[in-house]
Amino acid sequence: MITILPLAFVTFAHAQTCSGGGLCNPLNPAISSIPKFVEFLLKVMVQVALPVIALFIVYSGFMFIFARGNDEKLKIAKRNFMYVIIGTILILGAWVIATLLGNTVGQLLQ
Repeated sequence: MITILPLAFVTFAHAQTCSGGGLCNPLNPAISSIPKFVEFLLKVMVQVALPVIALFIVYSGFMFIFARGNDEKLKIAKRNFMYVIIGTILILGAWVIATLLGNTVGQLLQ
C-alpha cells in the first residue's frame, strides 16, 4: 500500500520539444553543441582546480619553509613548485584554447 501511495499524486509529465535540428540537451539548453559542451566542461574543471592549485602552492611554500637550508629538501620543494606551475599552465591553457576554438567555430557557423 505504501509503494502505491506516491503513484496517486503523479501528474502529467511534459517532454521537452527539441526544435532547431541541433542536439536536444535535457539538462541545459544553453549547451546545445559539442564546442559549447567542451567549453562548459573545461570551465567547470577550472573552477574546481583553482582552489586545489592554491592549496598546492601554499603546500609548496611550506615545503620551502620547512627545508631550512637543507639542499635535498630545497630541491624537492623547487621540483614540487615547478610541477604545480606547469599543471596550472596546462589547465588554464586548455581552458583558454577551448574557449578560443569554441568562439571561432561559433563565428564560422553563423
